[in-house]
Amino acid sequence: MNITYIIGILAAFGVMVIGMMQSAAGLNVGQIGNFMDPASVFITIGCTIAVVIASFPPSALKAIPSHFKVLMNTKKYDPMVFIERLVELAQVARKNGLLALEEMGNQEQDPFFKQCIMLIVDNNDADQAKEIMMNDIEQASARHEDAAGMYDKASAVAPAFGMVGTLVGLINMLKNMNLDSGGASTIGSDMGTALITTLYGCVLAHMVFGPIATQLRQRDEEEMLCKLIIVEGIMSIQSGANPKFLREKLLTFLGQKQRDGEGGKKGKKSGDKE
Repeated sequence: MNITYIIGILAAFGVMVIGMMQSAAGLNVGQIGNFMDPASVFITIGCTIAVVIASFPPSALKAIPSHFKVLMNTKKYDPMVFIERLVELAQVARKNGLLALEEMGNQEQDPFFKQCIMLIVDNNDADQAKEIMMNDIEQASARHEDAAGMYDKASAVAPAFGMVGTLVGLINMLKNMNLDSGGASTIGSDMGTALITTLYGCVLAHMVFGPIATQLRQRDEEEMLCKLIIVEGIMSIQSGANPKFLREKLLTFLGQKQRDGEGGKKGKKSGDKE
């Protein structure tokens, strides 16, 4: 569960709502109604969703539910898990040869990891095998960037439609400024629409779509790091690297705190010195 995302979003909306209720006499819950405007909802939210639908193919739109599943899952790609698994594979390969990895590869749940294991089990050329692995990483990262780009698009157009709503409100206000026909009574509502649409556009861009795009890119970075670790580990196993040396080599992909923490503890269990 991505608890920081949930806390951050709830806190942002909570602070905004409290700010809306602030008045000279203290908190006034009734003031929340001042920020509810159907016309603003239709213009800002409706048009933003419509433009996103018009900008992306159905296949990309159908993947939106899976984006939130990825966004909330922060435990799927743990570098230490893959490092330990690669060290285990290296130990088996040194004792029994690369063919002994086939059974372990078939048991692997991660499809990319399984593919990489099978590439060296089949005794493919090292350069060709690495080319296949790196191409898989590049294409996966490109697909992830396209997914994040959808929310970038929404984040970009939401403030624009907020401004469109502002223009609509101002135009209505000016058109109705005929005091002889009682048009002055609509000035308040028209001006409210003009300002509230801008508010909605900013909220959508910076409190909804922006954080989603950032989180998706963060998940992509985590996945790509683990995949690069897998590629380096698999190629080292194919070349017959020592398991202890392989662990130290793969730990260089991690930050110093991770090495001194989890990496150091794992090393101690294997007889390594800190």
